[in-house]
Amino acid sequence: MAYEIVAEQIRIEAAAGAPPMGAYLARPAEPGDHPVVLVGAELWGVTEDIRKTVRDVAALGFVAVAPDLYYRAAEEGTAAGMAQSPENRTRAFALLDGFARDEVEADLRAAVAHARQYAGASTRTAMIGFSLGGHIAYFAATRLELDAVVAYFPGSLTTSGTALSRPAPLAEDTPAIARVGTRVLLFFAGRDHVIGAAEREEVVAGLASAGVPHEVVVYPEAQHAFFFPGHPPYDKESAEDSWRRAGAFLKGA
Repeated sequence: MAYEIVAEQIRIEAAAGAPPMGAYLARPAEPGDHPVVLVGAELWGVTEDIRKTVRDVAALGFVAVAPDLYYRAAEEGTAAGMAQSPENRTRAFALLDGFARDEVEADLRAAVAHARQYAGASTRTAMIGFSLGGHIAYFAATRLELDAVVAYFPGSLTTSGTALSRPAPLAEDTPAIARVGTRVLLFFAGRDHVIGAAEREEVVAGLASAGVPHEVVVYPEAQHAFFFPGHPPYDKESAEDSWRRAGAFLKGA
């Protein structure tokens, strides 16, 4: 069943002394018991690829919201994302240097609280994220009370120095996921130039050792960022199969 949805660009008063956080939200048009799903963006921010994913998540029966987590550090607006270019890659990594774990946690919680004001939003919460967003989704599983997390090709989990793997690798906090009881689904690409097999295996071993309920799917011929159409790494078969699995996982199947 696909729900009829409504979608809009919103602003969230997330942090005292900071400008409002931009976000994109979509939800079923009719009230119901609709869990909230955070959507974590790639390095490029809340682009049209991410906004379409927000709408697709909402069509499954969720109140979906993608927050612009760059808003605290950006001198220019980033609520609409950035085009993929070498210049914007440099800009995005500079923005990542402004990330702090407690601030990102507060921003994610603010996005959830805002989404719950919409008709039909329930107290159940999950997150889905892609690349950097997958990294953030993994972090969210260590801090928020989430029922489920779906992380696509989440990088920089086992080494320190990038995004939220500062001051220590984010994977070191994996036991916190077990304490909450969050279910985790990870999608990896077999030909990923960002995440090698050794890193992937280390993450999976950590989940198993901590007793986190998890599933892992590896697409042997796929590359990093295989999910979004219109970009060179796109792999239609892997993307469609992963989306079916992700939808079922978010619904608790």
